Amino acid sequence: MLRRTPIFVVLVTLLAASLACNLGTSRSSPPTPAPLNPPVQVIATPGPANASPQTPTIITATDEQALIDLYKNVSQGVVEIRVVDATGGGLGSGFVIDTEGHIITNYHVVNGATDIEVDFPSGFKARAQVLGTDADSDLAVIKVEAPADQLHPLPLGDSDAVQVGQRVIAIGNPFGLAGTLTLGIISAKGRTLDSLRDAQGVGRFSAPDIIQTDAAINPGNSGGPLLNMNGEVIGVNKAIESANTTTPSNSGVGFAVASNTVRQIAPYLIKDGKFVYPYLGVSSPQEISLQMQELLHLPTASGAYVTTVVADGPAAKGGLRADTAGPNATQLNGDGDLVTAIDGRPIVVFADLLSYLVNHTRPGQVVTLSVLRAGKQMEVQVTLGERP
Repeated sequence: MLRRTPIFVVLVTLLAASLACNLGTSRSSPPTPAPLNPPVQVIATPGPANASPQTPTIITATDEQALIDLYKNVSQGVVEIRVVDATGGGLGSGFVIDTEGHIITNYHVVNGATDIEVDFPSGFKARAQVLGTDADSDLAVIKVEAPADQLHPLPLGDSDAVQVGQRVIAIGNPFGLAGTLTLGIISAKGRTLDSLRDAQGVGRFSAPDIIQTDAAINPGNSGGPLLNMNGEVIGVNKAIESANTTTPSNSGVGFAVASNTVRQIAPYLIKDGKFVYPYLGVSSPQEISLQMQELLHLPTASGAYVTTVVADGPAAKGGLRADTAGPNATQLNGDGDLVTAIDGRPIVVFADLLSYLVNHTRPGQVVTLSVLRAGKQMEVQVTLGERP
């Protein structure tokens, strides 16, 4: 059976732990905080979709020189991360995001670490402290004290502008081989992966906007950048699909946290040490199949069909209705709400709803859900809470 596996080299056992998350309960809503300016350099223009998906590995002389130049420009901003923890330790990757010494990596790279060493390409080494972590997105920000000439920030690109077929590179430390570059394309957008956090009684939440790539990533690449051909980070490499759960290896299906998710979450990790997610309090199938549409007599297979509304959660207080069959039913009754849009933005699959909540809302904000209820179009207003 295929399993999505974090790509972190454990030095003692060379084993990698599995990932896992869904939707969950609520607390009272605080005022909406003022947005933070991301502490990263951002280039607004996204990288061009300049590669054919049919021939991602054919390199012309011009392409070859472009890759050489690209690697020279960005590799100094990619670091190797060595951690010591209760199991012994491990290796991961990261990248510099500003001249203050902030480095992005994965939560699962530094979680539980008692000592963190950051090795720069120049040979400079420094200890790092964890400023903030987020298990739901699998992101962390660590900080080092380093001379200015060692800090080469990588700009964040616009992951929303990324196109399937666009050529990308990954740089990291697979199996401890520092500074390794691999080449591939964007295979898909809008994937979801489960959180590393069990939300006590609610289950696991899902992280939206995951980028899929065929660029070779392996254990040790965790936390390293996925970059477009302009040298902009469009993702943070985090997991691979692997049939071998004992010693996972590249199978051409890798996953990265989207750069716009990093842009949203990283400033809060630096300032507050955590990111407080907006919370709706519903569950839904990831997508509606044609069979499900027919059985439930839905007018469309697009949207998020509400199977569970958490008691006393924001959606329940706003009047959203779930299927009366209940969360553990083997067959649904078809009387739940079908969410077709949020604040006027169409919802095709459940991941669209998650993406909008994470990237465009904050706890305490009021959102308008367009729903189909018993064949009638209506709007439901919900005040978002905090994810438990």
